[in-house]
Order: sequence, then structure tokens, then C-alpha cells
Amino acid sequence: MAVLKNIRVVLVNTAHPGNIGASARAMKNMGLNQVTLVQPKDFPSGVAVGRAASATDILESAVVVDSLQEAVADCGLVICASARSRKIPWPMLNPEKTAQKVVEEMGVTNIALVFGREDSGLSNEELQLGHFHVQIPAEEKYSSLNLAAAVLVICYEIHKAASKKNTDAQCQGAEIWDQEFATGDQVEHFYQHLEQVMIDIKFHDPKNPRQLMQRMRRLFGRVRLDVMELNILRGILTNIEHSMERKKD
Repeated sequence: MAVLKNIRVVLVNTAHPGNIGASARAMKNMGLNQVTLVQPKDFPSGVAVGRAASATDILESAVVVDSLQEAVADCGLVICASARSRKIPWPMLNPEKTAQKVVEEMGVTNIALVFGREDSGLSNEELQLGHFHVQIPAEEKYSSLNLAAAVLVICYEIHKAASKKNTDAQCQGAEIWDQEFATGDQVEHFYQHLEQVMIDIKFHDPKNPRQLMQRMRRLFGRVRLDVMELNILRGILTNIEHSMERKKD
């Protein structure tokens, strides 16, 4: 089967380089070849190369960035692995549903599969950059998976789902939409704009936020904004700003 395109695996603050190499090997086994590393503790590394076996080409082409926001800036679909429930629940997928959604959308947008630190996973702020969370079912008494094992499970499900469909079936199953989905970078600029306007109209107090922005992120993340919808919302915010300026004059 051909290499799956437009899908990147993002590893955040990986502590042990062996996990980077093992993850690259798991990816290549399942037909994925793009990895982005967010502030890895030790990379490049001979240990990573040794664990990668025949997947050193993935390590050689790895992209290293300073933040998760930078890693997903051009992605229209971001799915974050989360091993535990959060105070504000996010739309949740299991590995199989994750694979179905990835296969449906890999031809129309860039996709990021995000995995967190070995010891603590992703922070709440990082998880808010995702449209969906994925949780891998495991034994309740020992539910913590090794990083590379988690990558393998998700990549396997994607490979399995993609193998069931030929090109025509993928086109028929894809979500038909008249506009491109907004990228992570575009959405982040919208959130910044939204927060500033809410502060200006005294609806939002950053000193006492009461999880308002987290809930706004969950709301719009659930909708999956396209470019036109985002432009409409930004236009409304701009008109509010202009109206406030006119009242001052």
C-alpha cells in the first residue's frame, strides 16, 4: 500500500530518544512517514537511529519545532492522544473512529496525530489545540502505554482503515464541503481576536477567566470551522471593534 499522505505524527517533549526511533519504526511499518518533534530532550541521537532500524529516513526528514502550536499551524484536523479525562471534556474518539476520520480527510487537509510526554502526556493547554481527543482502551489497573506502542496502535488502525478502501471509495467517503477547513494557525488568530473583543466589551475578565476561553475553544473546535466561516466571524468581531471606536468619537 502507498505511503499515507498529509498525516504527521507529532511527538511533544520526548524524553528518551529511543522512543523517537521506535515511533518512527512503528510509523514506517504502517505507511506513515512524517514526524514532527516539539522540543525533544535529545535529538538527533544515535539511540534513536538504533531503535528506528530501517526507518532512519523518517528521522532524517523529521521537523523539529519549538511549540505544539507551530507543529499544527497548517493542519485542518488535529487529534490529540489523552490517557485520562479532563475537567472540561472534549469530543472523544476511540482508535477505530480516529482512523476512519483520518482516512476520510487525508485527501483534503493536513492532519496531525499528537502524542505527549512519556510521564505526563499533554497539558490541558496543548489538548485544547486539538479538534478531537483519542483514548486507547487498556486494562484499568495498568492503562499507561509506552509512547511508541501508542503510536503503533493508532497508526495500525489508520493503515487498516485505509487498506479497506481504494481511491474511488475514499473519494465517496470523504466529507463533501464547499470550503477548505481553517488551519490551526488561522483558528489561533481568531481565538486571539475573539478574546480581545470580549475583553473590550467587558464580557471577559482575563484576571478571572472562569475557563471561558477553554469553553469557547471547545465550542468552535466541535464545529470544525472552514475558511469562509472563520472570515465571517472575524468580520463580525472587526465590525464590533469599529462600532466601539465610533461611539468613542
